[in-house]
Amino acid sequence: MKPLQSKIPVLVLLGAFFFYGKIQAQETISLNFEIAVDLALSKNLEFKIQENNMDILHRERQVAMLSHLPTVGITSNFLRQTGQQFQQIEGEIVVTNVSNDIMTGNLSINMPLFNSGRRILDTQSANLALEAGEKGLNRAKQQVVFEVSRRYLQVLLDQELVRISGENLENQKQQLLQIEGFVDAGLRTISDLYNQQSEVARLESLKVDAEIQYENDLWLLTEYLQLDPGVVPSLEPVEPIREISSLEGMDMSQLYDLAKSNRQDLRQQTLLANSFKKDMQAIKAMYFPRLTAFYNYNTFSTSLDDRSLREQFLRVYPQNTVGLGLAIPIFTNFQSRLDVSRSRVAYENQMLQKEAIDRKVYQEVRLAYQNYQAAIRKEKNSQVQVLAAEEAFTTVSERFRLGLSSFVDISTANQTMVRAQVDLAQAVYTLYFQEVLMKFALGTLEI
Repeated sequence: MKPLQSKIPVLVLLGAFFFYGKIQAQETISLNFEIAVDLALSKNLEFKIQENNMDILHRERQVAMLSHLPTVGITSNFLRQTGQQFQQIEGEIVVTNVSNDIMTGNLSINMPLFNSGRRILDTQSANLALEAGEKGLNRAKQQVVFEVSRRYLQVLLDQELVRISGENLENQKQQLLQIEGFVDAGLRTISDLYNQQSEVARLESLKVDAEIQYENDLWLLTEYLQLDPGVVPSLEPVEPIREISSLEGMDMSQLYDLAKSNRQDLRQQTLLANSFKKDMQAIKAMYFPRLTAFYNYNTFSTSLDDRSLREQFLRVYPQNTVGLGLAIPIFTNFQSRLDVSRSRVAYENQMLQKEAIDRKVYQEVRLAYQNYQAAIRKEKNSQVQVLAAEEAFTTVSERFRLGLSSFVDISTANQTMVRAQVDLAQAVYTLYFQEVLMKFALGTLEI
């Protein structure tokens, strides 16, 4: 009997030893859900890209606001002319062959007075684009929270399954010792002992499979959080949200309205559509005349004049010009028409995108709510299943001890109980996840 017990698969034991040795060799850090989300937000690629894009949107809005102010520029040139120079002296034109050093200065101020509302439309478009970017950033944050939740809850489920496997294995080892005593006392046949030894070996393999699955899912979470090599998180448990019960009794139209008022990506698409529409209207303004006011201050100094640079620049040669400029587009090689066509296509494509998001939101809310309701029922059923399976196993165990039940009966009862415990663990964490998914679909997910 003892030699047979030593035939438990060696590879299974080596796998378990390797698993625990690997975990212990790594650095373990305690991690709760909030810290995990903060780590993901600080390192997630898509979220960081959207954060960087927000800087551009802020700059674009700033430029649109400042476009209502005049543009001011100063230019200056330094040059030397060599050759014949024309000078007017005492009413005559004198031509000399000399070198002339010239410095010029120009101050120009331009103020658009009328451009068919393009500046206003550009400002409105920039404001809408910035607000859309903020909505997109918030949705990206919710996406990160959702992804962390999914991986985090999966690891917690794996931990629970490893615990159930370990407890079941220990119980069956105790059962094996009990059967050995029964066989020695002549109360059980040797086949019962062999069957129990086989069952223990099978449970050893199942425990190793659960541990490997736990390690794989833990690595996926570690990779998503981008932890340093060799660092393995030790996760703290989470409490269920339990806030979805307030939605019970609501029909799909009410849930959809709630999602439309909270989904950041849907509001982002609406804002972008309005922004593109403003862009199209602004580009259409290029079809119409534009009126601009301008002021120019020009002056220069020359080496042919013996007076000082300051006197030439400020008193002798300054010129002031004030005027209005009218630009009437007549034929621009259809460039304006091309620009309008491009903006119209961008607007229409954005409307198609918005309609697609509308349909997606409705489907996501409907499926999330159906799955959540199913998860609630499954959790309740699993609780009843566990209670019944545990009672049945207790009864069969007592009958087996008294010799009134066979090994097949107690083995079946144990497998049923363990399966019920596994189903309950999966149902509990599935419900946790469906709560998160429901909030994500409604756009109300927070940490």
